[in-house]
Amino acid sequence: MTHPSIPGFTEHRVPVGDGVTLNAAVGGTGSPVVLLHGFPQTHLMWRHVASGLADDHTVICPDLRGYGASDKPAASGPEVYAKRTMARDIVRLAAGLGHDRFTLAGHDRGALVAFRAAMDHPDAVSHALFLDILPTLDMWDALRGVTGAVGFHLYLMAQAPGLPERMIEASADAFFAHFLDAWTHTPDAIPADVREHYLAASAAAVPSIVADYRASAGVDVDHDTADREAGNRLAMPVTVLQQDWGAALGYHARGLWSAWAEDLRHRTVSCGHFMAEEDPGLIAGEIRALTGR
Repeated sequence: MTHPSIPGFTEHRVPVGDGVTLNAAVGGTGSPVVLLHGFPQTHLMWRHVASGLADDHTVICPDLRGYGASDKPAASGPEVYAKRTMARDIVRLAAGLGHDRFTLAGHDRGALVAFRAAMDHPDAVSHALFLDILPTLDMWDALRGVTGAVGFHLYLMAQAPGLPERMIEASADAFFAHFLDAWTHTPDAIPADVREHYLAASAAAVPSIVADYRASAGVDVDHDTADREAGNRLAMPVTVLQQDWGAALGYHARGLWSAWAEDLRHRTVSCGHFMAEEDPGLIAGEIRALTGR
């Protein structure tokens, strides 16, 4: 699949075990920063942020397993797309590129992978930044009543294999375009060629995208519940940037995150969900501030 690229970055194919290989765009020099994309996107969502960081960081932008140009193994069991498995992929990817310890930033689905990587691999993740998510347990608790309609896709893709895949594949462009349109405050933040790339990449990955979401209604809940019951917390410096969903959904985001992170900086931002594309200077600046903590 051909697609737009990040200027000055080179794409690598890196084996991460279990027969899975990830695609990653790598550029810059300096301390390593790994950037994980969200839905319905690929590593290209970081194109502006990555270019802004490349002067003083080695920047690694992978496609998650199941997305973009990375491998898309069949979901033969719930662990295949568990965030624990996807997080292990990222730690192995970084190690394969020569980095045993790195700053990790994630948006949306990538932020859930980043959260699990930071929980499971604190020796590898030195700093963590999460863009516009709640941890899985808190997300499900927040989606209640009619306000939960904003997360209709979470419930659709949580259903047993078969129906969600058929429904989405029947109108894939319209399904994925809905989120690109509804969640963007600045429409020209995603230009036509990038939008076309996102839609094509997502349409080609429906089974694995659904499997990723299905895991978040099952095995990922189990893993997060075990951490909560054990009192496990993120020990590294953490930054969280979110839209002001709390007023609409009735939760206190900073309070929820404080239960998970010992060293937390939480900010509410005014841009849309795709903030790395709508305000890349803000995001790059927050990553630099985080790595200085």
